[in-house]
Amino acid sequence: MVINFLESTAMSEAVSYFMIAVAVIILLVDLWAIVSVFRSDKTVGVKAAWAIGLIVFPVIGLIAWGIAGPRGVKEGPTSPEHSKG
Repeated sequence: MVINFLESTAMSEAVSYFMIAVAVIILLVDLWAIVSVFRSDKTVGVKAAWAIGLIVFPVIGLIAWGIAGPRGVKEGPTSPEHSKG
C-alpha cells in the first residue's frame, strides 16, 4: 500500500512537471507569435485580431497562426547608405 502511494505520488509529480513544461513552452511560443504579428506589415486591425486570438485561444490560435498567419517581417531600409557594412 505504501509503495503504491509513493509510486503514484512520484508519477503525479512527474506529470505535474511535464504539464508545467508544456505550459511554459506554449507561453513562450505564443509570445513569439504575438511579437511576430506586431512586426508584420499588416494593418493595425489585423494585428489586433491576431493578438487577441493568440491570447484568448493560445493553442488553437497558434495552430491558426501557423497555417494562415502573417508571413514575413517588415524589411529594413533599402537605401545604399544603410546597406554599407
